[in-house]
Amino acid sequence: MIRVALVDDQALFRAGIRMLIDSQPDLEVVAEAADGREGIDAVRRSRPDVVLMDIRMPVMDGLAATAELLADAPEPGSPAPRIVMLTTFDLDEAAARAIRQGASGFLLKDADPEFLLAAIRTVHAGSAVIAASATRELFERFTDAAPRPVPPAYGDLTDREREIFALAARGLSNAEIAAREFLSEATVKTHISRILTKLGLRDRVQLVVFAFEHGLA
Repeated sequence: MIRVALVDDQALFRAGIRMLIDSQPDLEVVAEAADGREGIDAVRRSRPDVVLMDIRMPVMDGLAATAELLADAPEPGSPAPRIVMLTTFDLDEAAARAIRQGASGFLLKDADPEFLLAAIRTVHAGSAVIAASATRELFERFTDAAPRPVPPAYGDLTDREREIFALAARGLSNAEIAAREFLSEATVKTHISRILTKLGLRDRVQLVVFAFEHGLA
C-alpha cells in the first residue's frame, strides 16, 4: 500500500483528491494539512511514502515546507518521502526552485486523474521522473547561472552510462532510450540505477537538475 499525504489549503480540492486516491486498492491518504507548517507536522507524524505539496499556501508555503522536510534525517529503514509539488501554473519558476531543493517533480492541479494516480505510483517506485520534458523546459527557462564545475564522480561513469545520462537529461523515458539505443527497458533501468548511485542522486528529476547545473544538458 502506497501511503500519501496531501498538503493544500483548498479543502474542496483535498476532498476530491482524497476520494480519487482512496478509490484505488494500492493507495491511501494517511494525512491531510491546510498549510506548510501543518504539513510538516502531519508528514513527520504519519510517515507517508509520497507527499502531494501545494506550492502556494498561507502560514508556510510549499517551498519552505519541502526544504524543511527534505532536511530531516530519515529514520533507519524508513526512506524520506517523495515530494511532488502541485501548481496551477505551467512552467512555474517556484516549481523549478522546489525541484532544486529535492522535490521529485511537479504536477499541474488540473492534471487528468489517471495521470495523477500514475504519477504517485511512478514517484513511489523511484524509476522515472514526472513530466521529464517539462522539467527540462523549466530549467532551460529559469537556469541562467554559470555552470558549476563537473564533480569527479561524473568521471566514474562508463562511456555507455554517459550516453544514457545524456538521453535521460534530455527528458527521454526508459522506453524511448531503449528504442533509440537498441536496448531492453530493463537494461536501461539498470544503467539509470547505476548512474544515480555513482552520482549520489535520488531519482531522474535530480539527474536533470545535475545535468543543467553542471553544463551537461
